[in-house]
Amino acid sequence: MTAIEVNGLRKSHQEFEAVKGISFEVPEGEIFALLGRNGAGKTTTIEVLAGFQRADGGSVRVLGLDPCAERAAVRRRTGIMLQEAGFFPELTVAQTVDTWRDFTAAPRPREEALELAGLTARSGTRVRQLSGGEKRRLDLALALLGRPEVLFLDEPTTGMDPEARARTWDVVRDLAARGTTILLTTHYLDEAQRLATSMAIMDEGRIVASGGMIETLAARRGQVAFLMPAHLDPGALPLPVTLEKGRAVCRAEDPDLAAQTLLTWAAERGLRLNDLEVRAATLEDLFLDLARTKEDAR
Repeated sequence: MTAIEVNGLRKSHQEFEAVKGISFEVPEGEIFALLGRNGAGKTTTIEVLAGFQRADGGSVRVLGLDPCAERAAVRRRTGIMLQEAGFFPELTVAQTVDTWRDFTAAPRPREEALELAGLTARSGTRVRQLSGGEKRRLDLALALLGRPEVLFLDEPTTGMDPEARARTWDVVRDLAARGTTILLTTHYLDEAQRLATSMAIMDEGRIVASGGMIETLAARRGQVAFLMPAHLDPGALPLPVTLEKGRAVCRAEDPDLAAQTLLTWAAERGLRLNDLEVRAATLEDLFLDLARTKEDAR
């Protein structure tokens, strides 16, 4: 079953067209990463899907429902964690959760929500005393109160320390394993690569790349990098390389095979390739390639 359907979505803010006819689908129980730079149109897309804004063109469906025309029904079955949330600073964490529970149908128990977000020890702390990362974790607790079937996470781990980020990743994975559909935006590309099964990259309101995470990255070149031996002509190497800050970088569809070729060649000549790094393609590589393509097109 498809949980989220976006077909030709357009949305403008006054004279500025923020979203320019994008389309994508998210199957039930999948983690989908919607990526792009600031201003690409990601948050606008989420706000339309959540029913906060009306689409100017195209159509969107969440769990088969129109999130604007059927907003009440959609809100009962979804959770959302926006980049900024409004809290009452003098309330404690526990009081904040209790307040939100009063407006949530069949909410989780307070203790369960706090445990999921890793805030049990901070339940008696006033919101104004929380760090930025702790406030994001409180956002997450509130988004999960209604046991949502679809969860929108807009930059969920901003400001979190590494331990809190890892804990949040575990929560997200567990939710997906239990059938929750998750649409995630993040500027942490490693986060998207670790969590998402599929993705779309937006730029200036359009989708410029999309597909399954594993398949998309597998189709791109990885790289082998090493310190360039002194006085060695790069042209003498058995594979083409570029020099980047004193390191030789070889991009290849099969980086393991490329590394083996380079190491065999070096061993035959009594050379060492120091600080050797072999890695498959990453989302960062994809972003940089898209940026280069855009720059070359200008």
